[in-house]
Amino acid sequence: MSKKSWVWTAVTAAIVLTGLVVTVLLTGCDNLRSFKGGSLSKGETAYQYSSDPNYYTERYRPQYHLSPPYGNMSDPNGMVYFEGEYHQFYQNSGQWGHAVSKDLVHWEHLDVALARDSLGEIWSGSAVVDWNDTSGFFGGKAGLVAIFTHFKGGVQSQSIAYSKDKGRTWTKYEGNPVIPNPGLKDFRDPKVFWHEPSDSWVMIVSAGDRVRFYRSPNLKTWELASEFGSDQGSHAAVWECPDLFELPVEGTKEKKWVLTVSIGNNALTKGSTMQYFIGSFDGKTFTNDNKPSDVLWTDYGKDFYAAVSYSDIPDGRRIWLGWMSNWRYPFAMPTDGWKGNMSIPRELRLREVEGQGLRLIQEPVEELQMLRGKKVSLPEQPLDGGHNPFAGIKGTSYELETELTVQPNAKFTFNLRQGNDQATVVSYDAKTGQLTFDRTHSGETSFEQGFAETMSAPVRLINNKIKLRFFVDSSSVELFVNDGEIVLSNLIFPDPTSSGLELTAEGGVTLNEAHYYPMRSVWRDEDPDGLKPLRIVFGKDSLDVPVGESRKMAAAVLPFSSSQQIRWETSDPAIAAVETAEDGVIVKGLQMGSAEIKATSADGSVSATFDVFVFDNKK
Repeated sequence: MSKKSWVWTAVTAAIVLTGLVVTVLLTGCDNLRSFKGGSLSKGETAYQYSSDPNYYTERYRPQYHLSPPYGNMSDPNGMVYFEGEYHQFYQNSGQWGHAVSKDLVHWEHLDVALARDSLGEIWSGSAVVDWNDTSGFFGGKAGLVAIFTHFKGGVQSQSIAYSKDKGRTWTKYEGNPVIPNPGLKDFRDPKVFWHEPSDSWVMIVSAGDRVRFYRSPNLKTWELASEFGSDQGSHAAVWECPDLFELPVEGTKEKKWVLTVSIGNNALTKGSTMQYFIGSFDGKTFTNDNKPSDVLWTDYGKDFYAAVSYSDIPDGRRIWLGWMSNWRYPFAMPTDGWKGNMSIPRELRLREVEGQGLRLIQEPVEELQMLRGKKVSLPEQPLDGGHNPFAGIKGTSYELETELTVQPNAKFTFNLRQGNDQATVVSYDAKTGQLTFDRTHSGETSFEQGFAETMSAPVRLINNKIKLRFFVDSSSVELFVNDGEIVLSNLIFPDPTSSGLELTAEGGVTLNEAHYYPMRSVWRDEDPDGLKPLRIVFGKDSLDVPVGESRKMAAAVLPFSSSQQIRWETSDPAIAAVETAEDGVIVKGLQMGSAEIKATSADGSVSATFDVFVFDNKK
């Protein structure tokens, strides 16, 4: 993709997981079972948690999404499954960061895999298992080959590297580049796969306003086979990060080929986005089944980009994930020390949608269910004026499954991460058939002029019903509608104390069912339903109070299932006085100066502090 020069200078060194870790072996748990990927035994799984209770607890840090320890994370790269591990490489300021997982959920950070060299920066690409050693790199055994774009002096070309030790170290091919630049400004992001019917490797690579297909017997010598796309779909901006794979059609024995491309930042779509095509592929040429003018959008949110799929998953599932950001504001988000995270992994297939034809379906992988805490289920109930069925439920990282029956002119609204005058609003209007996602008042939005925005998607009722499945994390919402027919993925940056959940409706709406699951962190061994306090969080980092006036600081004890009682102290009673309030503390400014306000849990096990600055408002 167009990496430009978004660089965090601190990230030229290898990414290393620091601090102590604890290896956890869980057996017999209800939420753990044998998953399709083949890496987990029935009833048990092993992974490492950090022993540092503050690891990955920074403001806005995702708790079950992959994010880098520090520095930038953008395009997912080199996604492959090999010898019991999912490899997640990613763009890390012109090189490949690296993490591995046995279950697509818990990740171990490894050293940078591919660093920039004399041929330039290492841009996006893919990785494959060379099972039959067609490359000759592995002495007749199987090994990993990475295919990537070299970028230097404005020129993009395709190169390869190989690993004989499960991706821990890499050797770049001495004959790089394997495909020199053919005179194109944009020539990048190769995705490679083995095409069994034609007994050949196939590469799809972006080339400005189209993609090119190349073929190779050995991953080292390539020949151009065809092009696709110059007159197809949306051309709102440059095409990037293509992928091509075959998917089953639900309820049939039929399969179709799906070609996906990302579209760079542009005014027409108000940022970068993704589209896909459905058709056929014969090993050389892709043919679109739809009209050239048809545009099929992958995600109706703003923060799902450069998605590509894992290679060589043994159970045959097609799984992908994307970068949760947008080239409109790629690394502008208000996170401290790291920028960017991945979406949750999604399983793909095709479905015949009434009145539309075949459409791409995305659903969260079943492995995520191992993160679920205790289920809270709500009974069927009509939604009327002032009743909120989710009153009393609080959370900042959770999954929520719902189904609603909606009358023809009815409306309903979910307020997610509600609190401190903040809410992410998801609403549906049956009359217009539009689902709206509003992050205007979702939290911090000042880092980008247009971030406080509203998005919408056309959503059909099925027998007057709609299914909504939310995955909410510290700084994101991924919404899957009607079993994955429509998806909206968006970043949000609410206060850590904005934890409310509300549902309202008018015009005749019934909540048929709802299931709420607090989600476990994948970084620390913590019970999301525990009664023991783990930490105290504040709405803001500090508080400014005029002399003679009072201000409130929101606070919460995590997990939310623990006692929310907090004892408050001030370091200087002459400057600031404190008074316990619901969900926080009232601080009164008495005279100019600063003081430290300390919060302690009722059992005395955890505490936290913030600074208050008292100033004279009349000067």
